[in-house]
Amino acid sequence: MITLTEENYIKAIYHLGKQGVETVNTNAIAEALQTKASSVTDMLKKLAEKGYADYIKYQGVNLTLEGKKIAIGIIRKHRLWEVFLVEKLNFKWDEVHQVAEDLEHIKSEKLIDQLDAYLKHPTHDPHGDPIPDRDGNFKQIEKILLSQATLGKKYQCVGVKDTSSAFLNYLDANTIALGTEIVLLHKEPFDQSIKIKINSREITVSQNVAKNLFLKTV
Repeated sequence: MITLTEENYIKAIYHLGKQGVETVNTNAIAEALQTKASSVTDMLKKLAEKGYADYIKYQGVNLTLEGKKIAIGIIRKHRLWEVFLVEKLNFKWDEVHQVAEDLEHIKSEKLIDQLDAYLKHPTHDPHGDPIPDRDGNFKQIEKILLSQATLGKKYQCVGVKDTSSAFLNYLDANTIALGTEIVLLHKEPFDQSIKIKINSREITVSQNVAKNLFLKTV
């Protein structure tokens, strides 16, 4: 039986390794989970013994196929719960992450399949992240960051890189949400701040905002 702590480590390794593609070092995991490097090393050895990870001392860790399967399953549950909380219980998009962190550890596959069906099989969560289907497949969309956008082109907001309450509250205050149409009007050479048009309104956003807002071409 996999423990809650083991699931948290597996999910962290998956995200830090960019969906399991790259090797992750011990210090990065310790920082992400706010724990000691020695504790991380002990856990990685346990995960390796259970067949969830390949760990090489001083080099780092990769998830095995079984480890990736577990990680994707946790992510699927987390994002489905976020959709449920927003669509059915009227949570705001900045309120759901921590609640979903708890709900993602529920083990019942039947419950999650029923939840998926009840929600009519959503493909993306409230932050624009893709939801894996029952077989672990993602529906990816082509997207770029606002910082990479082209002047004069029309885009649509499709996601956020930063899911913190502070950033989501900032977007709410500036009426930027998933589906919002955005036109890039000007990039300031001095500080890389960007003037954008949202509907008929013009605002200037910082480079930090621009690096955390995902867009697709309309």
